[in-house]
Amino acid sequence: MTAPAARTPASAWLVWVVGLLVYLLAVFHRSSLAVAGLAATDRFDISASQLATFTMLQLLVYAGMQVPVGLLVDRFGSRSVLLTGVLLLSVAQCGFALATTYPLALVARLFVGMGDAMTFICVLRLVSTWFPIRRIPLVTQLTGTLGQLGSVAAAVPMTWALRDFGWTRAYLSTASIGVVLAVVVLLLLHDSPDGRHLRGPHLSLAAVRSSLVASWSHPGTRLGFWMHFSTQFSATTLGLLWGYPFFVRGEGRSPETAGLLLTVIVVAVMAAGPTLGWLVGAHPWHRSSMVLGIVASIVVVWSVVLAWPGNAPLGLLVLLAVVVGIGGPASMIGFDVGRTSNPSSRLASATGIINQGGFYASLTLVIAIGLILDWRTPGGGSNYSSSAFRWAMSAQYPLWALGLLQVWRYRRLARGVIDRAELEAWRGLG
Repeated sequence: MTAPAARTPASAWLVWVVGLLVYLLAVFHRSSLAVAGLAATDRFDISASQLATFTMLQLLVYAGMQVPVGLLVDRFGSRSVLLTGVLLLSVAQCGFALATTYPLALVARLFVGMGDAMTFICVLRLVSTWFPIRRIPLVTQLTGTLGQLGSVAAAVPMTWALRDFGWTRAYLSTASIGVVLAVVVLLLLHDSPDGRHLRGPHLSLAAVRSSLVASWSHPGTRLGFWMHFSTQFSATTLGLLWGYPFFVRGEGRSPETAGLLLTVIVVAVMAAGPTLGWLVGAHPWHRSSMVLGIVASIVVVWSVVLAWPGNAPLGLLVLLAVVVGIGGPASMIGFDVGRTSNPSSRLASATGIINQGGFYASLTLVIAIGLILDWRTPGGGSNYSSSAFRWAMSAQYPLWALGLLQVWRYRRLARGVIDRAELEAWRGLG
């Protein structure tokens, strides 16, 4: 007879909801520049490559802080790090709202990236501490999926706020939400059912270095890295910066339609997440094949859009938004490979390494698109042509080629050290 599943206390769901709200706000702040790109170009009198620097800096900080934040959470607990993150986000958005010069705005976005980096890992740690083992995968998936509602709020509502309230009032109003959530974190969030604060042991530099080297040495970690690299960058680049200008200037769509297409990307992310989670659980030996198939689909649809004479039909752009969105949760498959390739003692370092892949790819693409748009736009400014965007979006192909080659390479190496029967048995537990 199978033992009944452990009951989840209401307090665990309360803690999770508080953490989820902070993560949702972080995703909103991360994505808010996507619909404000053209306004930022005019406000700060900057070129496309300078505009891309906002997102480049934010992504660079976010990716670079993944491993350090994991270590901070292990040392000081989720509550302290999450509270620091939400306060940092609020202050940074206030600075971005009031900035009138390009350098000050850059500094503000740097701190947005820092605050953003302090949220997701904290929430995952809370999930693993508060929930029974059997519920952890489901709640983790729900965290990533529901957190994308922050991108929905950053699409149509933020477009409306910028139009009706202006730059400063729109960004200040969003910053004020973080202050409210900081109070909620202080009052309701505990690190564990046994106490408000959890403190871990001090980690020496030698121990940290040893863990990182061991994690990266395993081909499964590298496979996860390149899976994350290959799947995420198209959705991230469109969602964070270049999607709105591409749909408006590159494809001749209205601002409202562009906002809706960005929303479709987020809806696709949310719909595909649970489905991919089930497929990975049912077919763990074919995780790399899923990634290869999804990336191939993204490449094919992008190729049709870019080769289409004139503006692509709306239905094709919707299909593009859907397949690009699926690439977001597909990147999570890389974390699953990392979990089955590393012992629990170095799982955090492996996860941090893998999580950098897609963001470094996105960083590279954001910069490349900005440089190409400047190159193909005579006289500068934000009057980008359809032809300029076709050139710019073609910068994705070298990244896809590199990522697919490495996934193919490391899946063979990883399969040589991962026992199939053991993996199937592991999947059958809990």
